[in-house]
Amino acid sequence: MAMVLPPAVFAAEANEPPTAAEIDWRPKSELPPEVAETIPASCQGGYLPSMPATEANEETPASGELPLQASALNARYRMDSELYLQGDVKLRQGEFRASGSEAVYNQATGEVSMQGPIVSRGQGFLMTGEEARYSVSSGRMDVNTATFLLHEAELRGQAAGLSRIGESEVQITDGMLTTCAPQQNDWSIVASDIRLDRAEGTGTAKHVRLEVLDTPVFYWPYISFPIDDRRKSGFLYPSFGSSSAGGGGYLATPYYLNLAPHYDATLTPEFISGRGLFTEAEGRYLSEYGQSVLQVGYINNDSAYEDDNPGEDGERWALDFTTRAGFGNGWRGYGDYSVVSDDDYLDDLNRSLAINQSTHLRRRGGVRYQSDDQYFEAYLNGYQTIEDRILDENRPYDQLPELLYGGTLEAGWLEANLESQYTWFDRDNEGLTGLDRATGQRLRAIPEVALPMRALWGYSRPSVSLDYTRYELDDYTQGDGSFDRSVPVFEWDNGLYFDRRSSLFDVPYNQTLEPRLYYAWADADADQNHIPDFDTGLRSFRYEQLFRRNRFTGGDRVGDANQLTVSLTSRINDLETGAERARISIGQVRYFDDREVTLFGNGASSRARSPFAGELVLHPLDNLEIRSSGLWDHDTGETVEGRSQLTFHSEDYRYLATVGHTYDSTASDPDRDVLDQTDIGTVFPVTDRLSVIGRWVYDADLDRTVGSLAGLEYNNCCWSVQVVHQNYLTDDQILDSRLLFRIELKGLGGGGGASDSIAEAIYGYDERERRRFGTPSR
Repeated sequence: MAMVLPPAVFAAEANEPPTAAEIDWRPKSELPPEVAETIPASCQGGYLPSMPATEANEETPASGELPLQASALNARYRMDSELYLQGDVKLRQGEFRASGSEAVYNQATGEVSMQGPIVSRGQGFLMTGEEARYSVSSGRMDVNTATFLLHEAELRGQAAGLSRIGESEVQITDGMLTTCAPQQNDWSIVASDIRLDRAEGTGTAKHVRLEVLDTPVFYWPYISFPIDDRRKSGFLYPSFGSSSAGGGGYLATPYYLNLAPHYDATLTPEFISGRGLFTEAEGRYLSEYGQSVLQVGYINNDSAYEDDNPGEDGERWALDFTTRAGFGNGWRGYGDYSVVSDDDYLDDLNRSLAINQSTHLRRRGGVRYQSDDQYFEAYLNGYQTIEDRILDENRPYDQLPELLYGGTLEAGWLEANLESQYTWFDRDNEGLTGLDRATGQRLRAIPEVALPMRALWGYSRPSVSLDYTRYELDDYTQGDGSFDRSVPVFEWDNGLYFDRRSSLFDVPYNQTLEPRLYYAWADADADQNHIPDFDTGLRSFRYEQLFRRNRFTGGDRVGDANQLTVSLTSRINDLETGAERARISIGQVRYFDDREVTLFGNGASSRARSPFAGELVLHPLDNLEIRSSGLWDHDTGETVEGRSQLTFHSEDYRYLATVGHTYDSTASDPDRDVLDQTDIGTVFPVTDRLSVIGRWVYDADLDRTVGSLAGLEYNNCCWSVQVVHQNYLTDDQILDSRLLFRIELKGLGGGGGASDSIAEAIYGYDERERRRFGTPSR
């Protein structure tokens, strides 16, 4: 794609024949609709397809195997020697086409000499020149004083000499390349020798200069670069920026290694001011079963870390490994392993490793089987805790191993189900006392028999089950470590469905009304605090909890229940598109008995009714979504919890907006009363080329900004630049700041670290990046 220029620009050299790019370049209004709709707003024009679709799709033999067709206003033939053509000369051989003012065909050599102005067209390629020689047998064409255009890459250029070697290879002498609009060389590659191979998707060049506005800014003796989307070994664009936590400025120069079709690697040496040379490496391996990714980071002598931690070695490292595999017949495997050398590594050094800021790094590997009526899973699971402030008794247990099995069997009207779990829990218990010292085995099984009944207007599903747990514990201080627990359970879930049809603004829709009653009874012993807490927590009460009979996660507590949930849902569905345009739900639990089972004091309640829980989802437009959920306590008349978010993107993803608010008066942080945060993010085009990028997260309880991002993005039709300043909270609750840049030359890739941070902060930005130069649909 290119940018439109006023007609006077091209007309200034009206005596000169048009270049290849000028021949096929058109303003948006003159392009075919299917081409124009793929062009970003920052571009005012683009290129016509290389040849009519009917011709481009024809399957033809190689040009040398076909006869040469020629036409002209005048022709003269010398017997068994030469054919002279003059006036509007046109040649065609397979996909090769050329036109000029004169041509001479030498029958003995099989060569055609042409005089210009010459225009030659092939599939995806166009070139012009003053004079040329064409070999009928090989398809080679040599052109003097040439210009050319590669349509797929939107790459244009000029050369003192150009050789079209066959259908896909081009050799250029003293040439220039750019993806900018005709007669607008914002940037260009100038070289003494350039070779473009469309079959391999690569280009090479010798004695290369990168010029910006016709001014040399960089020199390479030799480079190799891609001219399409295929992978190729070589340097990627550098990444650079600054970070207060990282020690200051940093500069990274990644090198990509395309080792084989099924595996590759990226090596990224990086200099960090105040720390030294830091290196990250990533390897990817693709097999017939799945993909594996290995990432490592290493610094031999981190001077800043040594200064902050006297006596510590400055050698620091990290590793992250993931693998996913599908073995067929319902079987698959997976593995995740993360480890860091010290607790501060992720704050100080992590640039690209796929390790989230976390207090525990998971190591997990296993296999899973899934069919229509049963599943089985076996895995090992462990952790590295990277926060010193976490007490030993609060560190998670390893599961060595954990086995899961579940199945469903239909027998007439009845349905039988089984969920089961076996786990061996282990951790270092040295220095621990009481129940915290306990390790050992747990077996849990929940057999169920149900009578499902369904109709178009509703459903009813009564069921009975037994929640059984068996423990075999070591280092258990409460008596015999072998004991079990059995909890009988009865559940009855019922729902009705009503709907009506109508229309709004001439759009037909149907509206539903869906009342639901859910009763749960579980006869669990009130005192279960003699059982260790291996993996159990108290669920947060939200709308989805209305239809769960157990208020605890994990398997070490089974809640007592005697409760009835009443809820109502209404939906509005667009009958033309099938889209759900709106959904609103509200419900409440009526408790008939006090809840007495606790997790060491947490989870008991004597309330007769729960807060009202509700959800609202609106899709008034395909690109606008509004979600809201909350809890309202009718006894106090106060909001207990509320979460709302609006996300919007324009059809072309140029405009992005997110607005969110979170309120939680039951926040688990002991240092604060409530969580009250507002989050606003946007990408807003000021002009067709300049956009403002911003995100702000404000905590009303702390009365401070806890995260922000602000920057500018400029998109030209052949290059773009981003400058972003970011503030974010570290694990130590310190507001860190960093300045990020990204520069991208269309066709040559980009450098800098801004885009990844923006994509993490603003919904839809990844898709916007893919569309920036109009590449997804072309």
